[in-house]
Amino acid sequence: MSVHCREKLLLLYRRYQSYVMKNPAATAQLESTVRTLSYLIAGRFADSHELSELVYSASNLLVLLNDGILRKGLCRSLPMSLSQQKLLMWLTVLEYVEVFTEMGAAKLYGERCRWVVIILIQLAKAVLRILLLFWYKAGIQTSPPVSPLDRETQLGCKENEDKDEVPSEEPAFVGQRCGRVMRSLSSIPSFQSRHWGAPQHDNPPRRPEEELLQPPTHLGLQETIAESLFIARPLVHLLGLGVCGSRSWKPWIISGILDITNLSLMRDTKRLNRRERAEMRRRAFLLLYYLLRSPFYDRYSQTRIMFLLRLLADYVPGVGLVARPLLDYLPVWQKVYFYNWG
Repeated sequence: MSVHCREKLLLLYRRYQSYVMKNPAATAQLESTVRTLSYLIAGRFADSHELSELVYSASNLLVLLNDGILRKGLCRSLPMSLSQQKLLMWLTVLEYVEVFTEMGAAKLYGERCRWVVIILIQLAKAVLRILLLFWYKAGIQTSPPVSPLDRETQLGCKENEDKDEVPSEEPAFVGQRCGRVMRSLSSIPSFQSRHWGAPQHDNPPRRPEEELLQPPTHLGLQETIAESLFIARPLVHLLGLGVCGSRSWKPWIISGILDITNLSLMRDTKRLNRRERAEMRRRAFLLLYYLLRSPFYDRYSQTRIMFLLRLLADYVPGVGLVARPLLDYLPVWQKVYFYNWG
């Protein structure tokens, strides 16, 4: 019986793979619909925040699954060993489901189980990142670890490669009298990759996917220490909360010092590749989250942020459509650990 069910599931998965490869546009539309649904659900009824996060996590996992299918079909596998790919995949899955797991544990089993889940997830992420840093020399860890596939570019490149394999006519016709350049019908590209200029004969620009798949930058001793501090910061913060309590300033201050030290040691970003520089900019932006993290938020920024949002919602036309949902959701967001400390 189990073998029969396994065969049915395998057949169903193969059919889904074939559908994704043949209909990438419809697949992208499905992913967008699921993600939009998660935004529409939030705040509509009781337990809507948990359901909204479940749908949002499912949309991210769906994108990850479909990207894997398309990468395999387009022969665009990640430039690394299979074991490293699996570690990155598991790390990505943890990042996608951590918020829902925390909210579900708190809803079903209470605060103690919530903190157990938080500690286990942070430990698992730290172990995976340490393996990637020291064993696989993966360099700076980005978020998400597996970047989404640039489908439009990759599918366009695949069509161009298929066309290059078949002999075709000249890509353009030049009038003898007027000298006007006109594209031949046989060289018309796909709709997504069309442009209204003259046909390009020079070398094409570098593809975004090629830049994202560049090998990681080798880290020296200083950069390795900085990345180690980044990996250890969540565990140090959790340890501080356990020792000093959630109302103490010490975990907040120590965590901030570790983040600033990490950015200071990584200040030379010129030799980093494009994706690593984007990650460092993201980490610098996340310093603003300290305004929304307790105890600073509880004692200083909460009243000011709420006052500003109410002022914008009441006196600026149109802003209320965004500000009022933020007023309702910000207290929920601030209480979820992985939203502001993950």
